[in-house]
Amino acid sequence: MKLVDFFSGAGGLTCGLNMAGFQSILGSDIHPTYAATFAKNHPHAHVVTNDIRKLSEIDILKLTGLKPGELDLIAGGPPCQGFSINAPIRTLDDQRNHLFKEYLRIADILKPKAILIENVPGIVSLGKGTAVSAIYAHLEKMGYTVDHRILFAGHYGVPQMRFRTIFIALRDSAKIEFPEPTRNATAIANFAGAKELCIQVPPLLATRLKEKTTVWDALSDLPELALGQLIDDVEYTKPPQSEFQKILREDSTKIFNHGCAKLGKANLERLKHIPQGGSWRDIPHELLPAGLQRARRSDHTKRYGRLHPDELCSTILTKCDPHWGSFFHPTQDRAISVREAARIQSFPDHYIFTGSLTEQFEQVGNAVPPLMAKAIGETIKRLIS
Repeated sequence: MKLVDFFSGAGGLTCGLNMAGFQSILGSDIHPTYAATFAKNHPHAHVVTNDIRKLSEIDILKLTGLKPGELDLIAGGPPCQGFSINAPIRTLDDQRNHLFKEYLRIADILKPKAILIENVPGIVSLGKGTAVSAIYAHLEKMGYTVDHRILFAGHYGVPQMRFRTIFIALRDSAKIEFPEPTRNATAIANFAGAKELCIQVPPLLATRLKEKTTVWDALSDLPELALGQLIDDVEYTKPPQSEFQKILREDSTKIFNHGCAKLGKANLERLKHIPQGGSWRDIPHELLPAGLQRARRSDHTKRYGRLHPDELCSTILTKCDPHWGSFFHPTQDRAISVREAARIQSFPDHYIFTGSLTEQFEQVGNAVPPLMAKAIGETIKRLIS
């Protein structure tokens, strides 16, 4: 089954869909470094860095080598900054949201059997639901049946509290399904639409599911790292310590991108006071940054957090900066590395990230967790087979 991915970033969505059995023939991202990572890890796919607004119908059909209707799946995450709950301005007039229309224009040219759109949970409440209504109206006008849910990555074996809104549209079927949870993982969904759109796991079903994948399931086999150190292209020093590690180490014999940033003297002093699962509240008042000295105890719950080995990680961001979340290593006095962030996102170890350390963290943080994408892909594959 053939797949194209627009707004592909480093390729987390394509990586998972490949695991589900789709063959990637095209990836597109305007950021050259992200496109380079996609190309490195998907060598058989065409990679486009052009602005998609400038791609004509002839260009798209030529790049894919397909006629309208032959493609199985178009997937992608059109830029979501304008939809984020945390964005200062959440408006339909945001220029970044117009790229949604470009994505649907390309889908209309290719006329695939299925269309997959992923975005942040905030898209559900944008414009009091008008963004979702616009997507539905456009897809239905194109002849597709469409449905959407907010999926939780922890349900699919990802050791992370991450939610994504997933739209699935099918050309020749009225029945749309979403992947059922396989793991008994939980997180607080504090956003609009959570009750109606998140998949709920009843207590009786929860007892039949596998246990959640934990931070330690993800990280325990990786070598210790000094501040500012990079371990790259180096053989493993330990055998896999968990089922999750066995899965991510398939087809890999070495560790790549295991590098972290240095920490300032103030953060190193703060770290001494933070236990596993702890946060800024455990730091003595006089050592806190000025902003947190004025904060209420109920605010900024994840800032300066040290990960607990037996729990899920908080959402991996484009900057794994302790000031913004829980990104201190469970047992070492440092922030997590790129490879550790990639493990928490469920990228396989053979997936190599290009660019600077900052760009690598951005690529990992922006990605769809591959194991979550795999579950979605397996469901779509079954629906269109």
